[in-house]
Amino acid sequence: MIDGAFARWLAAQAGQALTALRVELGFADAGALKTAGDKVSHELIRAELAKWRPGDAVLSEEDAGARLTWTTEVNSGGVSRMTADRVWIIDPLDGTREFSEAGRSDWAVHVALWARNASTPHGLVAGAVGLPAQHRVLGTDYPPAYPPMTLEAATSGGGRTIRLAVSRSRPPVFLTDLAEEVGAQLVPMGSAGAKIAAVVTGEVDAYIHAGGQYEWDSAAPVAVATATGLHASRIDGSALRYNETDPRLPDLLVCRKDLANRLLAALQRHSVA
Repeated sequence: MIDGAFARWLAAQAGQALTALRVELGFADAGALKTAGDKVSHELIRAELAKWRPGDAVLSEEDAGARLTWTTEVNSGGVSRMTADRVWIIDPLDGTREFSEAGRSDWAVHVALWARNASTPHGLVAGAVGLPAQHRVLGTDYPPAYPPMTLEAATSGGGRTIRLAVSRSRPPVFLTDLAEEVGAQLVPMGSAGAKIAAVVTGEVDAYIHAGGQYEWDSAAPVAVATATGLHASRIDGSALRYNETDPRLPDLLVCRKDLANRLLAALQRHSVA
């Protein structure tokens, strides 16, 4: 199975397990559901990668010490990601808060592959974002068409209203002023994967985050977004880079290409480095 199709299959398998877990455990104990969800998805993905891609390294949010800056670490499969040619970057359950709340569908499974010989600055060569509660998987093997403009943006002419996805729980403090300047409507959503997926499908026009994320939060959705033809960068316009010694990747902008220059210019005025 080629890598893109494998990423899609793996995200779907984990999504099915998570959906079943929600039914089995229910929502009475949110903490227990979150813990179980992280564990079930992580262990499933790890087992399948060990079976089907044993020579590849893995960086998963649920690995012990995943957030540390390491240069010589070796994962449980015995492969160092800093010397490996191929590294799977995994978020087994993106949006645990939303996963633990009945009726919410804005949580995701992220599966991405970084390759040393990739031609793109971010190094991502395959990826899939599973949206189990939305019954869909977005992947680089069959990337979606370039998204249509949102209805609000399309019907308001030159002063169009941009729909800007933001964190439901911790939106950057500068975004209110930025939104006022560019004429944007802020749309709170759950996981990073769900927000970037909303840009990919045209439900919103852009997603801005600043203030703390790691590589696994954005690798898979960025892989899909760029395969779709969208803009993806740091908020200062520099390239997103993955499989770095420090896995922190604290900010990003994903948007329609026709909005990139406008939003990056506004970010220079409003964001705090």
